[in-house]
Amino acid sequence: MPQAKKPRKQTAGTEPEDGAHLPDRRAMEAFLAPLGGRQAGSALQKAQELMYRAWETRGRQARLALAKRALKTSPLCADAYVLLAEEGARSVEEAKDLYARGVEAGELALGPKAFKEDVGLFWGFLETRPYMRARAGLAQALWALGSREEAIAHYRDMLRLNPNDNQGIRYVLAAALLEIGDDEVLRELLKAYDEDGSPYWTYTKALLAFRASGASEEARNHLAAAIRLNRHVPAFLTGEKDLPKIAPDYITVGGADEAAEYARDCGAAWRQTAGALEWLRQVAAELQPSSRRGSRAIH
Repeated sequence: MPQAKKPRKQTAGTEPEDGAHLPDRRAMEAFLAPLGGRQAGSALQKAQELMYRAWETRGRQARLALAKRALKTSPLCADAYVLLAEEGARSVEEAKDLYARGVEAGELALGPKAFKEDVGLFWGFLETRPYMRARAGLAQALWALGSREEAIAHYRDMLRLNPNDNQGIRYVLAAALLEIGDDEVLRELLKAYDEDGSPYWTYTKALLAFRASGASEEARNHLAAAIRLNRHVPAFLTGEKDLPKIAPDYITVGGADEAAEYARDCGAAWRQTAGALEWLRQVAAELQPSSRRGSRAIH
């Protein structure tokens, strides 16, 4: 069954081809909006309704026009800044500034009370989601611009606000911590979501164990468990299979697309860990089903 994948790094000013158009999941919130009630009838609610229309609208210029209308209706519409950053920004720096304005607008719209009383429940209220989307975009832009520690601080605080992590922030954070080599904080994160069975958890646990004790029994056990859950990862990490040029909108649990995304985000850490890929290749070969190891080509 397909699983909504983690937030992807956005490329400013790009738009999918018409033939590949998929409904924007954000537009689905329009069906829940009448049940929210917190901002019913307000200028901000009217602006948000324009954004729901924008998410459903095909055509970049039409979406941008709706976002600008939303901001004229209410300057506190964080989602309008998100769309402008995603589709109107001409550089990462411009996108960062737009996301930052979205975060500020979201904070003002929610008010200080929400950041005290709703901690742990963010995303459970529709009104918090535009702010969380803007903050995720800001963190991604900061990371792209080299402000790694600042980006990581945003990701960690977003998990504090919403530990249920509906946005998949933990995957982005795990990849970031792995890349900078902050193994201690990464272990804390892995422990906090210990039941997660994605490659971002299972293969990362194996890599951390290998970093700590080499090709130990503990490391091998972690890797064997990871391979059982997704056998496609080793081929992408070792370069046996090429990564797809375009990241998918959805991933399949245990599938090749899930494996490719892990390799795309975390492959550098494996390559930079001396001996890790050779160990991975060896263990993966040993764990292949006997039918595959012993099969012969039929001519």
